[in-house]
Amino acid sequence: MDIQLLVDTISRITHVSTAIALVGGTVFVLFVLIPSTVAMPEADERRLRVAVNQRWKRFVYVGIALFLVSGFYNFIRAIPSHHGDGLYHALIGTKILLAFAMFFIASALVGRSKAFDSMRKNRVLWLKVIVLLAFSVVAISGFAKIRGTPFKTEITDPNNTPK
Repeated sequence: MDIQLLVDTISRITHVSTAIALVGGTVFVLFVLIPSTVAMPEADERRLRVAVNQRWKRFVYVGIALFLVSGFYNFIRAIPSHHGDGLYHALIGTKILLAFAMFFIASALVGRSKAFDSMRKNRVLWLKVIVLLAFSVVAISGFAKIRGTPFKTEITDPNNTPK
């Protein structure tokens, strides 16, 4: 197998798998775990939240690192086939900015900084924002992927004969 194809495949699988795990985990926390704690005594709910947060933050931090590495690699690999494609670059730039916003919010929610206590107190709101941003990122990614390249850049050799 071609080594470039292998690395490209591993990078894509890493990126998509990380998205599945982190977005799925966020949806689970928002729509299953938090509503399930409504009937719990406050002390039990707090202990559960702390215990879940201790484990979840590892997924968040490792996931962000995997997203950055695989996303940067995937983007660098895609640039040549989208040379001059302004819409593609605008879409991917928007996707990257939305992803950075998600990374920030997710980090603030699992972190310990006093500066973000108000965000942690309103975690349901911020989890909804993450889910909305994630849906937007997936929609942009899906469109950019199936849209393909609107034109092919013709490559020529030194003798100017098209290949």
